[in-house]
Amino acid sequence: MPKGSPLSSRRGGIALNKLIETKSLYSCTLPYLAPLFEKCNYPWQILPLIGDYVKKLVEEGIEGFERVSDTVLAGRDVKFYPTATIEGYAVIGRGSVVRPGAFIRGNVITGQDCVIGNSSELKNCILLNKVQIPHYNYVGDSVLGNFSHLGAGSICSNLKNDGKTVVIHAESDYDTRLRKVGAFLGDGANVGSGCVLNPGTVIGRETSVYPVNTLRGVYPENAIVKDGGRVFPRLEKNS
Repeated sequence: MPKGSPLSSRRGGIALNKLIETKSLYSCTLPYLAPLFEKCNYPWQILPLIGDYVKKLVEEGIEGFERVSDTVLAGRDVKFYPTATIEGYAVIGRGSVVRPGAFIRGNVITGQDCVIGNSSELKNCILLNKVQIPHYNYVGDSVLGNFSHLGAGSICSNLKNDGKTVVIHAESDYDTRLRKVGAFLGDGANVGSGCVLNPGTVIGRETSVYPVNTLRGVYPENAIVKDGGRVFPRLEKNS
C-alpha cells in the first residue's frame, strides 16, 4: 500500500503511480515467467519470490530446456564461455550468451536472446527477452524488460547506505518493506554508460538515459533523461 503524502510534481505531466505497475512496465509472454508477473501488481513484489520460483523451475524442468548442472537449466543454443561462473539456481533462456568473466550468483531467470557480458554480475533478478547487459554491469534485485539495455559500467544499486527499507518515490511513496531493491527497467528502456540507478529507480518503457547519470525515483515512458536527471519527452520520428 502507498505510504506518505503525494509528491508535489509529476515528471513530464504523466501520472507516475500508474507507471510503476507491473503491467505498465512489462509485457511478459514467456510461459515459464508469465505466472510470476501476473500475480504481482508491482515489480518489487516479484523480488522475494524469485528464489523459490527458480528453484521449482529447475527441479521440475521446462520443456525445451537442458539441465546443464543440478541447479542450472539452459534453453536451446545458449552459449556459456568457459570463464563464466554460475552459483545457485538459474534459468538461462534460449539463444542467450554468457560471456567471459560473467558471474551469476543465483536466483536468476532470463528470457530469450539475452547478453550477459564480460565481468557483469547478476543476483536475484529477472531479464525478459533480448536484454543486454554487455560490459561491467551489476544487476541485483532488479527486473529488466524486453529489449532493455545497460551501457558499459552502469549498475543497479540495491542497498541504501543507511540499511533501511527501500521506498519507491512516485506521486506517492511506496515502502517496499525490502532492504534490497535494485532497478526496474520497462520494455525498451536504454541506459547509457556509467550510470548509477539508485535503489528503487523505475524507468518507463522506451525511455533513454544519457550516460554518466545518477538516478533515483520514477521516470516516465517515452522520454529522454539528460544530465542531472532532467526529463524531456521523446520526439516522434518523422514518417
